[in-house]
Amino acid sequence: MLLLTQTYDPARVVHTPTLETLEGFQGTHPRLADDRTYQLNFPDFRRRLLHYDRATVAQYEAFQEVKKQLLGRAAEDMRLEDFRPRVLTSFVRNRLIDQVYLPIIGANLAKQIGTAGEGKRTDLMGLLLLISPPGYGKTTLMEYVANRLGLIFMKINGPAIGHAVTSVDPAQAPNAGARQELEKLNLAFEMGDNVMIYVDDIQHCNPEFLQKFISLCDAQRKIEGVYQGRPRTYDFRGRKVCVVMAGNPYTESGDVFQLPDMLANRADIYNLGDILTAGSEDAFRLSYLENALTSNAALARLSTQSPQDVPALIRLAETGQQDGLSFEGNHSPEELNEYVAVLQKLLRLRDVVARVNAAYIASAAQADAYRTEPPFKLQGSYRNMNKLAEKVRPVMNDQEIEQLLAAHYESEAQTLTSATEANLLKLRELLGWLTPEQAARWQQIKQTYLDNLRNSGAGQLLQMLDKLENIAGGLSGIREALKREY
Repeated sequence: MLLLTQTYDPARVVHTPTLETLEGFQGTHPRLADDRTYQLNFPDFRRRLLHYDRATVAQYEAFQEVKKQLLGRAAEDMRLEDFRPRVLTSFVRNRLIDQVYLPIIGANLAKQIGTAGEGKRTDLMGLLLLISPPGYGKTTLMEYVANRLGLIFMKINGPAIGHAVTSVDPAQAPNAGARQELEKLNLAFEMGDNVMIYVDDIQHCNPEFLQKFISLCDAQRKIEGVYQGRPRTYDFRGRKVCVVMAGNPYTESGDVFQLPDMLANRADIYNLGDILTAGSEDAFRLSYLENALTSNAALARLSTQSPQDVPALIRLAETGQQDGLSFEGNHSPEELNEYVAVLQKLLRLRDVVARVNAAYIASAAQADAYRTEPPFKLQGSYRNMNKLAEKVRPVMNDQEIEQLLAAHYESEAQTLTSATEANLLKLRELLGWLTPEQAARWQQIKQTYLDNLRNSGAGQLLQMLDKLENIAGGLSGIREALKREY
């Protein structure tokens, strides 16, 4: 200080030691002595503190910045943002989801993830398999569940993988699309926790590919994978990893849609288009209306402002009796009349769509050899209901509703090409719309179909067997008659 200031003031000099022993420390730091004391050398401490502030902190901040950049680049390369579950704005959590779907899904996921307890056998229920015709919201529902559980939603696209893929190795994929899906699958294996592996449209996948998941769905919870060219065995015991598959067996023939038996034995299988649980039929029919609320211009504000009033309004539309009904929202008489008018028309559409859905599933479950009429391929899903609901207006009459139905299904039937006429006539028979001429034509089509079936290879074989059986019966009768005579 004397050299710096060229002055000296004894009164400003503080006489204090620069070495001090501090006691009472806890810890294992190398600067602490065995007796938990710290020898403080103040000038040395100031030098180390200055170096820490100017060098160490700056290096740490630079390290953090580089780490952030590398993590951001890796997340961008792996497209991690694409795997975050995003619930559709049009998603409606209805009574069917709360009372039927979530309990059965939750029970299965509890067994897969392990929260059902160590005493439970998880090898029997290691997979959730959802089947239904298209348009029933299988993917939307599972993405919602993944969002609520905080899971990465790793959706594997079955059609992109195709029937040609039998291995999980991306290097053996026949095209870029299949290779990308297999890379996503192996990335899910590599993540190893907080992941929902969702294989969609498995009817387009090879059974040999699906059977790779058998070992993942039993008590061992292991699967072989290939990540970045390196084969590995992944063990998911005790990990928050669940496997869900979804399929539509009605769009491809039974010979193509094949699920390995050992995988099916480990699965909880539910048909979302044909819920048979006791007491769930009303909730299933109600779900048609609840899902269609956001599609109709008049009911859209009801679905966002007062969804709790929907059941009461539906009862009002069904019975016409307002006694005993209470509404939580403030609805003017004009709005109530508009809601009821639209819901009455949607109820009629709902009944038709539900009847078409039942006929579609019943027809899809029949083998061609046992049919008595051409296959019925028109569908009655939520997607069909939403398309119809968006065109409904309060002022429409019954004839206009019937025309709306006819126009919708005529448009849907155009993609059936040569089967269009038969499917539209079957639809008219279901709805009681057949004219005498159309009824005669429909009978002619059914008779021709049966004749063609008899004349086919399988039909001719059955006819030959019937004739041989008749001949054998006749010979047996002759033999018995000869025995009696002689």
